[in-house]
Amino acid sequence: MLLYEDIIKEDNLDLRKQSVEVKLPLSNEDKQTLLDMNEYLENGYQEELVKKYHLRPGVGIAAPQIDILKKMFVILAYDEKNILHHYGVINPKILSYSEELTYLESGEGCLSVDRKVDGLVHRPKRIKVTFDSYDFTTGEINKVTIRLKNYIAVVFQHEYDHLFGHLFIDRIRKDQPFYVPSNSTPIQFTSDEE
Repeated sequence: MLLYEDIIKEDNLDLRKQSVEVKLPLSNEDKQTLLDMNEYLENGYQEELVKKYHLRPGVGIAAPQIDILKKMFVILAYDEKNILHHYGVINPKILSYSEELTYLESGEGCLSVDRKVDGLVHRPKRIKVTFDSYDFTTGEINKVTIRLKNYIAVVFQHEYDHLFGHLFIDRIRKDQPFYVPSNSTPIQFTSDEE
């Protein structure tokens, strides 16, 4: 079982490295990585486990955050309409994105950044993505192409950045951390988790 202490933090240089493509079919090791990340996120929704194991809940976690430099991440998050998005993502690609931007008014957070960071991260409001999707119920993998918007698009892009060695703190303007471009609107939804 993954614990919060197993997640590497921003001072670890491995977080800044590029990840490699995952070979399919999945090795047992890669499958276990997905299952471990998924279990961590699921446990974060159970208050008694959070307290017992001192977990920091999150809505996404990428393999580089547990020092595995492979293009995989898991999302387990509710959107603005309280719809659950649960994805085991392998070898993702962002195919297109909107010029219109969005941001979380409370700012982004990250399991690998164990401190409060002031500033806004502006990301495309809508994205079209493709990836090999791992089904946690059946263990099957299917190629999917989907469109994501608003909060879930932000979460996906945040995790996607990890695969290329980027952290959300890199995307905050140093000179004007609370600058809002004219083509960016806030998401009417609050989450202080990754």
